[in-house]
Amino acid sequence: INAEYGLFSALLCSSIALSSASPLGALLQNQVQFGLGKPESRFQVPNGFNIDLESMRLVQFNDGEEPVWISELDKITAKAAGKRFFDITDHPESAFAPARVLSQSFGSPNATKLVKPALKTLNSDGPKKNLEKFTSFRTRYYRSDTGRQSQQWLLKKIAETTEEFAPSSLKSLISVVEFAHSWGQNSIILKIKGSDSSAGSVIISAHQDSTNMWPFLPAPGADDDGSGTVTILEAYRGLIAANFTPVHDVEFHWYSAEEGGLLGSQAVAKSYKESSANVEAQIQFDMTAWVQRGTKEEVGIITDFVDPELTKYVTKLVETYLEIPPVHTKCSYACSDHASWTKYGYPSAFSIESSFENDNKNIHSTQDRIDISDEFSFEHALHFSKLAAAFAIELGGWAQ
Repeated sequence: INAEYGLFSALLCSSIALSSASPLGALLQNQVQFGLGKPESRFQVPNGFNIDLESMRLVQFNDGEEPVWISELDKITAKAAGKRFFDITDHPESAFAPARVLSQSFGSPNATKLVKPALKTLNSDGPKKNLEKFTSFRTRYYRSDTGRQSQQWLLKKIAETTEEFAPSSLKSLISVVEFAHSWGQNSIILKIKGSDSSAGSVIISAHQDSTNMWPFLPAPGADDDGSGTVTILEAYRGLIAANFTPVHDVEFHWYSAEEGGLLGSQAVAKSYKESSANVEAQIQFDMTAWVQRGTKEEVGIITDFVDPELTKYVTKLVETYLEIPPVHTKCSYACSDHASWTKYGYPSAFSIESSFENDNKNIHSTQDRIDISDEFSFEHALHFSKLAAAFAIELGGWAQ
């Protein structure tokens, strides 16, 4: 562990700057300087990780810029410097301008008689117990053994939840599959089959992986994005306990490798696009449990790189069904998995724990823990489970 901390310290503190002639050096000019000398490039990857730090990756830092080839180690460095990006190595065709979604109005919430009773079935007991377990893995980094183990635990927990809470008549409509990835930690896709096969899908998602700024260090990832993971699992539990039988297919996705450049969600969204899947709406839940001391509870609704009409609709859902207000905020390019759906031409939205300036600053560190502060609130996260359930019922319909 000392060697790992030593290299991370060197990455952060070295006065040897990246060459300004290199693509990454140019991107990081006038920002935190990172040094990558030869001793660091020979660093021995610890046991339990499947990563080649010298492998080259095609990365895009902005839709208006050409993608650049950088090493895996440079990619880690860029993330530590606060850069957001798509890793498009497996999807180079997506470097072109994102497909445009045909504008559509989603109207206003109109199923309150169905939604409100379902929301009463939700609570914070399951999320707390599940997150305690989920954060016990040393890291959920997508290229780690424990990242694969945490994904398998989550898959098992989803199956157990279905078995315990879904009525037998509903179980036949529910399927759960692993969406396989080459790095080992797979994404998980759960579908509740709708009564109208032509109606299209409604997708609710979170990312299951975690990272430290130096990915070989522990990364409990309680808020980022353990909170979103258990938040949407609780929404699913409440829906099936209420015998929710949708008109549209309603899907819950838990993506792998968000922290590696939205790798998992890109692969899933590309697959849907290639199969001409009809996705009516997608919403991402990434970080749902933090209330910064001295601030009031709120529901952050991201307004950049999302579908404007769907975002208006999500705002209406918050105003209709939650006891705390919405706040519009921005998070910039490629900041979470909703951006993959936007890139492939589907309407997406993104809800977060607060305005972006008030979110949890402990992420990507060993301090992203449940017990780090009373600012970590399962009761706050419960609002987002309610939002996810309302999104599913209102947009997915309920076949009566």
